[in-house]
Amino acid sequence: MKKFIVETYYTCTFKTVHTLNDLNDKELSKIDERNDGSVEVIDVKLNNRKTKKIGEKKDSKNDSIKVDSSVTKNISASINKKSIESTNIKPKNNTRFKMPDRRKGYIQKAQIGDHKVYLHTGEYDDGKIGEIFIDTNKEGELVKAMMNNFAIAISLGLQYGVPLDEYVDAFIDTKFEPSGNVIGNDRILSASSILDYVFRELAISYLGKEELAHTPSIASSNSVSDENTDDKFLKIVKNITSKGFVRSNLKEKLIDLSDVRINLKTKN
Repeated sequence: MKKFIVETYYTCTFKTVHTLNDLNDKELSKIDERNDGSVEVIDVKLNNRKTKKIGEKKDSKNDSIKVDSSVTKNISASINKKSIESTNIKPKNNTRFKMPDRRKGYIQKAQIGDHKVYLHTGEYDDGKIGEIFIDTNKEGELVKAMMNNFAIAISLGLQYGVPLDEYVDAFIDTKFEPSGNVIGNDRILSASSILDYVFRELAISYLGKEELAHTPSIASSNSVSDENTDDKFLKIVKNITSKGFVRSNLKEKLIDLSDVRINLKTKN
């Protein structure tokens, strides 16, 4: 009759509690050398079991392995160093930039097939888009609710700093009904879905991506910057005009009336 022995391997997690009279670097450096701490077992896990015949010789190499005390000191020093460095890690920026109570924006009405789509946008004071709303007709309550909550999700992403380019790349060329010819938009003639139309319109209006448009821009797409123009009137109008509505073409869309004088005379 053969006899066997079963070896069970466990992983034990424990902590050692030391009492210090004073909290300083000198006392902390001596913790690893102290043996007066109380040990508390936190968790014990079973790893695996192995069966061996009684009388088998153990590997002599395993018995001869000894851990150098200098190695343990280096390991503890590296762990302390990493713990100190981890305290300097900066948390992610989770700040939401809320929209102003009174905001700029525009409404674009278009028809895709037999479905009318109303795109509402909201802008920050600097002209950056911060929210969208999508209204449709001939849709059931479920579809309208899904589109409304989808627009809210996109708006929250924009307010938390997600670039509009990411949404444009994700939703351009998505295909589902309604799709087909677009009526009412001077730059987009067809769309493969409502989302394709919406983000194509936003990309043209706010990102200047003329390659997504189906018709050439009537005016040049040169943006007006405060550094390149000395026209105070244009600067004022730029701050109160929707960037998406004029598609950044302030010079071509607006008429400068700063030098025009009108004399009003009352009739007797």
